[in-house]
Amino acid sequence: MNSRTIFLLAALAGGAVLPIQVALNTLLRSYVGAPMQVTFISYLAGTLASLVICFVAQYPLPSMTALASTSWWMWVGGCLGTFYVWSTIFATPKIGAALALALTIAGQMIAALFLDHYGAIGLMRYPASPTRIAGVVLVVLGVSLVAYVKT
Repeated sequence: MNSRTIFLLAALAGGAVLPIQVALNTLLRSYVGAPMQVTFISYLAGTLASLVICFVAQYPLPSMTALASTSWWMWVGGCLGTFYVWSTIFATPKIGAALALALTIAGQMIAALFLDHYGAIGLMRYPASPTRIAGVVLVVLGVSLVAYVKT
């Protein structure tokens, strides 16, 4: 197994758990109510799980100097995650998990292509080659097939 394989498998596993997360959150919504309440519960559970993992793995707390050296906009990632979780809880009951996730993946691919192309937000620059653009177009076409409902 080469050194890149573990990163590929981690990304694949991370993607594989998203439909399960969406299904669980959608089910929880039927008991709790509003999508934002479920989002809060999801993030609370995730925060507690992260805390336990950090404790068990003995990760040190970040220093105040390190935290103070960040910019305010670097903390927006958690807010974007909240929007993502909320959007799937909001949309899935009306459009189904497959379409909700297909649209999520298409949105991710389009945004990622731009971020990579420009090396935005500290990412390494990977130009939007014709092959990479074709890959994103194929993802969008795939979403179109998932979205197509014959009535």
